[in-house]
Amino acid sequence: MKRDGRELAHNTLEEMRILAVKRMAEGEHPDDVATSFGMHRSWAYKIRAQARGRGHGVRALRSTTATGRPRKLTKRQEITVLRWIHGKNPLQYGFDFALWTRALVAELIQREFDVRLSLASIGTLLARLGVTPQKPLQRAYQRDPVAIERWQHETFPAIAQQASRENADVFFWDESGFRANSVHGKTWAQRGETPIVERPGERQSMSAASAVNSKGAFWFDTYPGALTGELLVVLLEKLMFRRRRAVHLIVDSLPAHKKACVKDYVSSTQGKLTLHFLPGYAPDLNPDELVWSHAKRTGVARRPLIKGEKLAQRVREQLADIGNSPAPSPADQTSGR
Repeated sequence: MKRDGRELAHNTLEEMRILAVKRMAEGEHPDDVATSFGMHRSWAYKIRAQARGRGHGVRALRSTTATGRPRKLTKRQEITVLRWIHGKNPLQYGFDFALWTRALVAELIQREFDVRLSLASIGTLLARLGVTPQKPLQRAYQRDPVAIERWQHETFPAIAQQASRENADVFFWDESGFRANSVHGKTWAQRGETPIVERPGERQSMSAASAVNSKGAFWFDTYPGALTGELLVVLLEKLMFRRRRAVHLIVDSLPAHKKACVKDYVSSTQGKLTLHFLPGYAPDLNPDELVWSHAKRTGVARRPLIKGEKLAQRVREQLADIGNSPAPSPADQTSGR
């Protein structure tokens, strides 16, 4: 069985050609040379003819790099495309869509460089530039970068230092809602046949509040309906029940957190509880958000309620498991009712 030269590396083929021509120059028959390499007899005659060409010699047997079709964009233009995409969105270039697509990139290239590229070529270009399709993070345009930077470099370090002097704990607090009929994530199914996930038809819902700190402590409680100032006072009383150390509680700017009744309760603790407010529209500064992200990805969204099962009980069990988890640290862990 003859070998297919296309399956061999270029450097291997080059060595075979040079050695074969040398052996034929020493008097060996081309058929025998081709047979010894496992190649067709015409291969030996072909490379011998190449080497015999005027001014060619062994140089004609060297492997060369295939250039292929030349690129339509210069290196400088490709770098410009990367600058267009990196950290910016199509709205800034006059488009009415905020997410980059290959079609938008192609349209912008044609508009700016007068060069038409296919969608496949755009995909190849973006891959070469290290650009991949990703799900973007969502951030409110009302975010105040100055306030966020001040919080990270001044406000929070000051809170941490004060808590250290007082031998107090620093907790991050947040609330979230759960629904029995929510389904997150994807599953595999036959192409063209949308999979079906059985879930309860009744609309069960439940809200929860939790607090976490850097030492691994975790507290939670559940409640029906929306949060009010009066309900927040009840939750804070549960958080502070039998707690020996003072607490600096970091919350967002939800209106219920700033109610007069909440301020009155905080004042009544005589310094044992202090509230601090995060900058607006900056949930990424609150590590307690990770609790809800984990709970909603792994809870009823992945394993729907069965007949007769109540959402409230499932949520409480799941949050209790989070509180009992050894990660990130088992020290000073507590769980609420």
